[in-house]
Amino acid sequence: MEINRVIKYLISSDLIFWTGWGLITPIFAIFIVDKIQGGTVIVVGIASAIFWILKSLIRIPIGIFLDAHKGEKDDFWFLTLGLFLAALTPFGFLLATLPWHIYILQVFYAIGIGMSFSGWDAIFTRHIDKGKEATEWGADDTSVGIGAGIAGIVGGWMVSQFGFNLVFILVGILGLIGTFILFFLYKYIAPRP
Repeated sequence: MEINRVIKYLISSDLIFWTGWGLITPIFAIFIVDKIQGGTVIVVGIASAIFWILKSLIRIPIGIFLDAHKGEKDDFWFLTLGLFLAALTPFGFLLATLPWHIYILQVFYAIGIGMSFSGWDAIFTRHIDKGKEATEWGADDTSVGIGAGIAGIVGGWMVSQFGFNLVFILVGILGLIGTFILFFLYKYIAPRP
């Protein structure tokens, strides 16, 4: 299956970024309950709600803004800066000790992911190979799912052996690598007409 370069870079970035997050996502609630002073199941629920609700609320306004500006440069910068912001979030978990620290970090993570998803979706949609839409969307979803699934096992093992700090550092590093890959597609991004 031949895929164009823009789609390859987007899928590669997605794979590495979400494999990193797969290291911690299945056990993040345990971190909050065990390591955060006052961390409870309710804190876990609030942290999750902050992320999902805020990410969801900012997607449409960002989409309207990006659609109002022709060309893909703005999409690229929202994608890249958003992913960078999200990649920094795990480093913040290293310093978190109280529930409000987690809440603030979830706000940054939600803003970053909301920005990056809006740009990513726009660029992927424009560059997808005609007649291969289902295959290329499937390639992205499959690679991310397998990467995050394997990472969940590895992350659980790593936390049991080395603790949360090493895993947070790896999540951040993989997030930064995923962000860096995006710069390879910059030359394929369409300027304003």
